[in-house]
Amino acid sequence: MDEKADVLFEVSWEVCNKVGGIYTVVKSKAAKMVETYGDNYFMVGPYFASKAIGQFQEEIPDEICKAPFEELKKLGVICHFGKWLTEGNPSVILVDFVNYKYRINDIKRELWDWYKIDSLRATADYDEPVVWAYTAGMLIEKLSQCFQNKKIVAHFHEWLSGAGLLYLKKKNARIATVFTTHATVLGRTLASSNIDLYNVWNRINPDQEVYKYNIEAKHLIEKNSASFADAFTTVSEITGMEASYLLKKKPDVLLPNGLDIGKFPTFEEVVIKHKLQRDRIREFMLYYFFPYYTFDPKETLIYFIAGRYEFHDKGIDIYIKALGKLNEKLKQLKSKKTIIAFIWVPANFRNIRPELLENKTLYQDIKDALEESIPDVEKNIIYSFVADKKAAKETLFDEEFLTEMKTRIARFLKKGRPPLLTHDLYDENDIILKTIIAANLKNEEQDPVKIVYYPIYLSGADGLLNLNYYEAMQGSHLGIFPSYYEPWGYTPLEAGALGVSSVTTDLAGFGRYFCAECMQTETPGIFVLKRLNRNDDDVVSQLVNVMFNFANLSREDRIANKLQARKTASMADWKTFVNRYIEAHNMAVGKAYR
Repeated sequence: MDEKADVLFEVSWEVCNKVGGIYTVVKSKAAKMVETYGDNYFMVGPYFASKAIGQFQEEIPDEICKAPFEELKKLGVICHFGKWLTEGNPSVILVDFVNYKYRINDIKRELWDWYKIDSLRATADYDEPVVWAYTAGMLIEKLSQCFQNKKIVAHFHEWLSGAGLLYLKKKNARIATVFTTHATVLGRTLASSNIDLYNVWNRINPDQEVYKYNIEAKHLIEKNSASFADAFTTVSEITGMEASYLLKKKPDVLLPNGLDIGKFPTFEEVVIKHKLQRDRIREFMLYYFFPYYTFDPKETLIYFIAGRYEFHDKGIDIYIKALGKLNEKLKQLKSKKTIIAFIWVPANFRNIRPELLENKTLYQDIKDALEESIPDVEKNIIYSFVADKKAAKETLFDEEFLTEMKTRIARFLKKGRPPLLTHDLYDENDIILKTIIAANLKNEEQDPVKIVYYPIYLSGADGLLNLNYYEAMQGSHLGIFPSYYEPWGYTPLEAGALGVSSVTTDLAGFGRYFCAECMQTETPGIFVLKRLNRNDDDVVSQLVNVMFNFANLSREDRIANKLQARKTASMADWKTFVNRYIEAHNMAVGKAYR
């Protein structure tokens, strides 16, 4: 699709500032925006020195920016021009608004006078984004005057940037505006409060409801931004429905979130990468579980959930309850399968459990001793084959080594059972841990389903798994994301792009998109649970069936699912989805410049 705009400003609180999923959206899409708009594409974000390190490379501003930057500097607004160190190297302007924060009450008064945005009870997390967005609006207004006779689009993401859009509208700037809500403020709040959002959204008055939760200021910025934008967009069908009820505005265009699929493993690499990372997870399993009891690693599958600590919204509750039922089912059937179920959800942790560090040290001691003996073992193996003699432990290792190894193994073995979590937590009433215990998941030897609650970010250097997020995904067999509230849902999409089968729901934006695009075949790769208008027990039952059937697939069928997951994820490539953005920009240009 050909673009009608000459210049594009894309404004987000998460430009060079990782907070949540929008960071992935704006960053992964940037290269395609540069391909479309070239040097006339500018991303605008907040300046936080600590966050900018390693992401932002400051440069001398373009000539066109110098005068506006100087004008803003006199007002206390410092603009930093440079490049985002990511694919496409997009031009970025980061706005340091700290010395303009003194005007917060004036800005709030203006927003009340202009749009009746009630911010008398606004919480502390409201002020900074509003001041920043307002200054971003000032910046774009001044820059637009330097692009004479050019069609300009300013694209604002989420309520956090909305004050910038509303500023431009009030100043009658000749700029086409696009507003994208990735999740409505009220919708997320209701879902997090265990309100059945999808059954109440047509029965409430949103403008009254927000006062019950003290979110009226954010909601009213969001609602006005959606109303006054030249093009209003959201990321999925389910969020579009939500916006229709809660913002009283139907989106003009849907902008599904994509990935740069070219940066993910190819079909040929998927199986190789899985084997490599799976073996690293197996090594972790050896010192986590084997001091207490053993099981067959070759009959073991790795399931996981990952994401923010949103217990209900992300379906963590459903995942744990389903694992409890799966455990009982496999026990009754005397299954030989073992399921290691990870919960990669960061929580407020204190330290790694001391017994795990001890287990790891003792395991490493055994491993190091074996590695030192490998040259001699290799010679003994060759001799056994050449001499046609049966190889046994006694013929491969000398007596002294076996005696020392018995001592090492004796130190390694422990009584009791493996812990349910890797770290001690500050919160003794942690809801995830309490739900694990309530589901009767105890990590007993006779339990086919074993839990590992891993409450830290997967950094690749955490002292235990030492895998980053994508590596941990790649080593697993099935990612499970039974979300209740998920405007899009990057996790199942990322899993699929890595060639990992996953579970999502019809309440997740990606799940609904996928439902519309693909049929659930025998090997769908990405499994979709029905959650809309279903009770939790029904969803748990569906998930138990998916997890049980997956555990009993042949290796060939699991590989077929991996490849199908990769194929399905490739449908969500920015190469395709970027056209939706250009469509929204063109629509805004058509309205603003007619």
